[in-house]
Amino acid sequence: MQAPIEGHELVIAARTKDAPAKVSRVNDPEQTKRDIVAIATEAFAEKGLSGARIDEIAARTRTSKRMIYYYFGSKEGLYIAALEDAYRSIRNIERDVDVDHLPPDDALRELVRFSFDRHQQNPNFVRIVMNENLHQGRYLAQSRTIAHLNVPAIDTIRRIVERGKEAGVIREDVDPTDLHMSISALCFYSVSNRYSFATIFKADMTSPAALAARRESIVATILASVRPVAS
Repeated sequence: MQAPIEGHELVIAARTKDAPAKVSRVNDPEQTKRDIVAIATEAFAEKGLSGARIDEIAARTRTSKRMIYYYFGSKEGLYIAALEDAYRSIRNIERDVDVDHLPPDDALRELVRFSFDRHQQNPNFVRIVMNENLHQGRYLAQSRTIAHLNVPAIDTIRRIVERGKEAGVIREDVDPTDLHMSISALCFYSVSNRYSFATIFKADMTSPAALAARRESIVATILASVRPVAS
């Protein structure tokens, strides 16, 4: 297949003493793909798979439908790439947070805070996951990378849980995957339902003070849920 001729290009001007400037163009396909996925993530998060339009994504990235299909194969292929990028943005636990040096209860506290902040910083992740659940996870199942992206998060929690059990500050029956789901659920809800909850209960869901209070409430809930029951 012939390489695409459009996309991000570096324009290099070469001028000699006896000739006018010559312009050569060097394609940057990886940057082009990153830009397409970033815009596509916004579109799919806002409008869903059926509502997003490839021609609108192409126009916003100054590419073409032909280039998008060249890189991703189909609209569904681009959607899967957007899902993968959304998960990648929120699951870089091992890279972005280091809690192994902390006591297990402090490590869990910092991990929950980190997860809360990461969800708040990535509302498109929440929206695109909500859309994917409408598809019953059909496209997630087609991804070759998303399952692996979650491994570091589970491994980090597993290490905290194991150390916590040894120290006697986490119950023996706490399961790392179940704990991860509880943390994700609480942090996810704070973004996914912020508007409906704020409207119904007249609650402040977005000010710095409200977010700080909610974050600490989730931390307290998670820590209380794993502590050994007093005899």
